[in-house]
Amino acid sequence: MLTERRPRLGAAAILVSPESPSCAILGAGPAGLVAADRLARLGARVTVYEHKPSPARKLLMAGRGGLNITHSESLDKFVTRYGAASARLEPILRDFPPDALRAFCAELGEETFVGSSGRVFPKSFKAAPLLRALLARLAANGVTIATRHRFDGFDEEGALRLIGAGGEAMLRRADAVVLALGGASWPRLGADGAWAGMLAATGVAVTPLAPANCGVLIDWPEAFRAAFEGAPLKTIALRHGEARIAGDVVVTRGGLEGGPVYALASALRRAIERDGAATMLVDLRPTLSLEALAAKLGRERAKQSFANFLRKAAGLSKLEIALLRIAAPTPPEDAQGLAALIKALPLPIAATAGLARAISTSGGVAFDELNEDLMLKRLPGAFVAGEMLDFDAPTGGYLLQAAFSTGMAAARGVSRRLDLKGAPFSRSAIASGERGRSAPCDSLDESGLPPAKAAAPPPPLPARAARGER
Repeated sequence: MLTERRPRLGAAAILVSPESPSCAILGAGPAGLVAADRLARLGARVTVYEHKPSPARKLLMAGRGGLNITHSESLDKFVTRYGAASARLEPILRDFPPDALRAFCAELGEETFVGSSGRVFPKSFKAAPLLRALLARLAANGVTIATRHRFDGFDEEGALRLIGAGGEAMLRRADAVVLALGGASWPRLGADGAWAGMLAATGVAVTPLAPANCGVLIDWPEAFRAAFEGAPLKTIALRHGEARIAGDVVVTRGGLEGGPVYALASALRRAIERDGAATMLVDLRPTLSLEALAAKLGRERAKQSFANFLRKAAGLSKLEIALLRIAAPTPPEDAQGLAALIKALPLPIAATAGLARAISTSGGVAFDELNEDLMLKRLPGAFVAGEMLDFDAPTGGYLLQAAFSTGMAAARGVSRRLDLKGAPFSRSAIASGERGRSAPCDSLDESGLPPAKAAAPPPPLPARAARGER
């Protein structure tokens, strides 16, 4: 017998059978929520467990910067952005590519646009409207979100161990599990990486978690720090090894932040771990060749001070001149040597910023531990999605796209395993315009985060989860 879970006003009802397969999703970030959405629409009984008081806190934090959800570059180029994991992620990204994610957002009432850099944003420039619409649809489709429930591993029979808000231990069983617990960056927002040791204890290979897309730490002189903290360095290029990244960065109290820094951070961290030190080269005039810059610096200096000469001949700012003096207290006298210094200013990197300040995490569950559906080979019925996976990606929309795409892929794997017979599972269905009105949802508080509401613990789920039974 089918029972109707009544939605809020304005949403289409989903009929869910008490005998429908059950799915537990650990983590209410983008990967977990999109997996919940797809599985609920396929008729599964879905419970999402989140250890924070409200879902998607890191997504909301990203929304304060405009919420760069994906990138508009060609898909052939897009799929190469994930380092050593690109080959494994390519079919997943091609199955749910950027245009499908944009259609998904439009389906929820949030149209997107392409910025001048090729990055894609919601027209609202915020995460909250998209999250409201998605949470409303989840509620309409019968999804339970149980907040203040922390994952504590699996028991001997494969049941989920959870810790409730009051510290009480509980077991929950489901026909399938999606692990979408995030990496370990910004742990105060929810992803603390505690799952890594729990999975490793079951024999799952987990590449150690480390900060990625983070700033670098430089031991600035106090006078420099006082004068230039917060100042931008515009139109420069950074180099480490063979990598060269152009863009803008910002001087921080402890070092440098910005897109080009983030792009080099993982390589710099590995160099420090390997060699005990690393150097980043700064090209202060990337649009000029060495010869052209040397020609400018070959002019007669006359009675100008060194700083005035650099300002007039090469257009260096006070900040750039101060950086030059840090790198070379006694700079070269000849034009060729001075030009070479300006084009490759060496900055010693003390360390990269820690996980608490990193945008993302490198490391995670090794792809060799997963089948093509992202199911753990050692834990049949348990799937992995999002930043728990072992991949690196730059900023620019690639991280969120991977979260949504792998969430969809994990849901697809669950639907195959449980033989769900709901609506067709394809990106064409998403893009075809099947758009119901989104149900209203609780407003966000002034911090930008949903109000903290504890969910009552759900009833025990059927005992068939990790033993692989259906």
